[in-house]
Amino acid sequence: MMNDATPHAQADPPSSSQSDPILHPPGDPARRRRGARLLLAGVVLALGLLVGYGVWAHAQRRNDAVETLQQQQAIVPEVRTSLVTAVTQPRQVDLPGSTEAFESATVFARATGYIAERFVDIGSKVKQGDVLAIIAAPDLDQQLVQAREQLTQLQAAVDQARANANLAQATDARTKSLVVQGWQTRQQGDIDRLTYVAQTAALRVAEVNVKAQQAAVARLEAQTGFERVTAPFSGIITRRQIDVGNLVTADVSSGTPMFSIDRTDVLRVLVYVPQDYVFGIKDGESADVIVPEVPGRIFKGKVARNASSLDPATRTLQAEVDVDNSQGFLHAGLYCSVRFEVPRQAPTIIIPGQSVIFDKDGLSAAVFEDGVARLRHLDLERDNGATVEVRAGLKPGDRIILNPPVGIQDGMKVTSSASSEEKPASGY
Repeated sequence: MMNDATPHAQADPPSSSQSDPILHPPGDPARRRRGARLLLAGVVLALGLLVGYGVWAHAQRRNDAVETLQQQQAIVPEVRTSLVTAVTQPRQVDLPGSTEAFESATVFARATGYIAERFVDIGSKVKQGDVLAIIAAPDLDQQLVQAREQLTQLQAAVDQARANANLAQATDARTKSLVVQGWQTRQQGDIDRLTYVAQTAALRVAEVNVKAQQAAVARLEAQTGFERVTAPFSGIITRRQIDVGNLVTADVSSGTPMFSIDRTDVLRVLVYVPQDYVFGIKDGESADVIVPEVPGRIFKGKVARNASSLDPATRTLQAEVDVDNSQGFLHAGLYCSVRFEVPRQAPTIIIPGQSVIFDKDGLSAAVFEDGVARLRHLDLERDNGATVEVRAGLKPGDRIILNPPVGIQDGMKVTSSASSEEKPASGY
């Protein structure tokens, strides 16, 4: 009988190839390393794409820039030109000036006393000889009365001296005859002769005294005449410094000023001419006076006089322009501009300021010649702002380029605008 106790064959454990995949817990280090490698690969790929795109974009922009530059270099700039001419007409010069009264005076008191009457005030128009005020000076009047009476007394003394001289002459004549006949002594003859000489001298003294007293009377009459204060010339009263009842003195050093008067029918316009224009300013030449507060109106005048010598401090010549003001429209003390037409000493080339080029090499201008631009160095004589006067660098007939393009160079190809006006570049 078979032994039931035969052992049963035991099943072998499953192999690793037949087992399920190994599951790692979330915190396993191997899984973290695998994720990091994937992330790094993604970053490298993104950077590579960005770098590639940047290189492509840079190359594209460079190609565009090169193409644009080539197009710009191929384009010939179109410019406007203007002919250069030499200007010979007089230069118009405006200089600042100020108006002054043709005559101006301050009337002082020439007699000491009180103001009895005043007939004018500021703004009053007066004529030469008009009475402005009357000064009451009774003491001076009494001095004149006394002097006149003294003159009468001295004139009587002259008559007395003349009578004595005539008597002495007659006595001397009789005595001479008697001395010759022997009826009178020679001594008596000498006495009568010398008496006649003395009386003649006394007559001359009396006559001289009369003349001296007449001069004193004339002086006092002149002083009393100053009691009537009169206008020295026709004009306008500009200041009044006295009133009725005021005491005025006739002291030479500290006399009382009474009125100021200006003659304004003709005005002097005082102007200082710079050295640049001195040789073009001559007496008798016309000038225009412009007052800013009276726009659109020009007052005609003439150069009446000049100092004929420049101020060494300012290098200017003082000149005066006389302007007719018979209507009284202008006033003394106004600021104004005086316009002169100054002849040029030589023909001058004037170009617009917009055609001047300023760079590291200085001032220059571009001249259009046979389709190219030629740069000419400029030596300026005067800068007027909108225009400049050229001393050297250009010649009449040149065609200067107006508003030259930026970066213009000598020899650069340019073309002249068909609408470019060929009128001369001129100034004032």
